[in-house]
Amino acid sequence: MKDTFKHKGMRNQLAQIVADKGITDENVLNGIRKIPRHLFMDSSFESHAYQDKAFPIGADQTISQPFTVAFQTQLLELASGAKILEIGTGSGYQTAMLLELGAKVYSIERQKELFKKTSLFLPKLGYRPKKLIFGDGYKGLPTEAPFDGIVVTAGAPFVPKPLLAQLKIGGKLVIPVGKNEQIMTLFVRTSEKEFTKKEFGEFRFVPMLENKN
Repeated sequence: MKDTFKHKGMRNQLAQIVADKGITDENVLNGIRKIPRHLFMDSSFESHAYQDKAFPIGADQTISQPFTVAFQTQLLELASGAKILEIGTGSGYQTAMLLELGAKVYSIERQKELFKKTSLFLPKLGYRPKKLIFGDGYKGLPTEAPFDGIVVTAGAPFVPKPLLAQLKIGGKLVIPVGKNEQIMTLFVRTSEKEFTKKEFGEFRFVPMLENKN
């Protein structure tokens, strides 16, 4: 697993592209500069790893576009030590970003093949989430709740109620909602029963599937 000066130079360029598209959180941009995205992808895509594009990673899943990862992470407004639930571990790139920002990360993946692969891969790069779980993201992780933030990395046709219920007061849920194209949506829990909702335009994700396990 090689990470060269050339790769680092390409990451700096990618961080600039993402900044030009509106990402202002310097910690997020530093994550893009630091995380070796090419190692999270099939070697046949290595030459394209630092383009601002999504790529397939097997099991009908993709590694998200870097701008999308940065955008979702920026919406969480993470403080170091924040307890974060990630729905859809995938390649582990978003997981690595959350860890770079000092979050305590709990991550759920429903694809067995990806779960096994990423569970072995992340520690090799020094990334150690609190827990990686093989399971149904629609149910969240009630045993570890409440969370400061929850980020969903697949398109949800509706907002799963268990995810809202597992937020702390003041906690944030970042979720792309919709069937074909998704609207990036931010929910903030303002009290036991109340949430604010804000929408941030269209994105495209692989679908979040229910009860697959």
